Amino acid sequence: MNLTRRNLMRMSAAPLIVPSRVFGKAAPSNRIQMGFIGTGNNGYGSLRQFMTKDRVKVVAVCDVNRESAGYWQGTVRGWEPARQLVNKYYADNVCAVATDYREILDRRDIDAVYIATPDHWHCIQVLDACKAGKHIFCQKPLSLRVVEGRLMSDAVKKAGITFQTGSQQRSAPNFHRACELVRNGAIGKLVTVRVGLPGGANDVGKVAHLTDPAPVPPGFDYDRWLGPAPEAPYCPARVGVNFRWNRDYSGGQITDWGAHHIDIAQWGIGAELSGPVAVRNARGRFAEHPIYNTAVEFSFECEYANGVRMLVSSKERGGVRFEGTDGWIWCDRGQYECSSPEVWASRIPARGVRLYQSFEHVTNFINCVFTKSPTVAPVEVAHRSVTVAHLANIALLTGRDLRWDPQTERILGDEGAADMLKPRWRSPYRPR
Repeated sequence: MNLTRRNLMRMSAAPLIVPSRVFGKAAPSNRIQMGFIGTGNNGYGSLRQFMTKDRVKVVAVCDVNRESAGYWQGTVRGWEPARQLVNKYYADNVCAVATDYREILDRRDIDAVYIATPDHWHCIQVLDACKAGKHIFCQKPLSLRVVEGRLMSDAVKKAGITFQTGSQQRSAPNFHRACELVRNGAIGKLVTVRVGLPGGANDVGKVAHLTDPAPVPPGFDYDRWLGPAPEAPYCPARVGVNFRWNRDYSGGQITDWGAHHIDIAQWGIGAELSGPVAVRNARGRFAEHPIYNTAVEFSFECEYANGVRMLVSSKERGGVRFEGTDGWIWCDRGQYECSSPEVWASRIPARGVRLYQSFEHVTNFINCVFTKSPTVAPVEVAHRSVTVAHLANIALLTGRDLRWDPQTERILGDEGAADMLKPRWRSPYRPR
């Protein structure tokens, strides 16, 4: 089949009925049966995206919290609101619930899982899902530490399952167009990429002041929420939407938004399957708070083997700006600007670089489960993108420049920094 842009659009928009034999281990019917692991923030928000797809049915939800506030915009979420949402949509009242994600993975009728737990849980759950033969849609940032990403990527390859990362900017036309233009020389030779990320540690749930140890709320399995992270007393500021401001669970805005914009930057550079060779001049200020300790102001530079420099800062204009010898392109969500109108109107040469095009992120995942094709945001690409963010955090914490070998994925000549690449999982929370 000739995969022209028009054909790809048809594949993205239309239902695709494929014999069950193409699935291998999973999907015995023409509909993917899914379980959602983590129904607090993104997990709950994505339920409707999947439920409205004709080729999907959500049959189970899992969360360590039955029901509480403290999520995006103060909403009430957990497994009970998710269960109600699913049952109301399908009107069959058969959605199963669990607080232990392994119950979802053990179900033979579940073909795919959506993982939207805090970052520190991703690796273990992905490894277990791979062993169970489930297709995976995993939210970004992919990992908490670099070695976790390598473990995940290798496990996905070995299992032969479909994996999509929630880096949805890869399915946005303006980001795709910008990167394709840059890769084909529309701005001349690429020299510098500027990436602007948000700063701060935003108190999204308005609980940053609730830092004193408190009783664990009824219906909340807090020890399982901590999982592989170090033991710590419960307090509202630690959980819910604000987990991302503590380094035991996430990497702050550098990983949270870096998983988006650094991903696009590397796509345009042509380094989405490698990475920089050095991270230098990392400067920043960390949160001064009893719980939150991620960087709230930061800047760092990355050098690539092809000579391109990437400058990342919380003070740069948000988005990604590609600067070449003959012009520039800036892009952000739903926006773009160029040094001239002619740059954006440039034609891609007949034998030019054509980047993978997806027209909708969830649909792309569904299509790829049926066709067994690579997704637009595969695990290896996500691993390489967030690796840059992890290296930046290590450089900020150590105060040292880093030399990085993207082939061996090692920090060279700095044992202390290299040790920070490894996971530290609290027993008994480890992969099966």
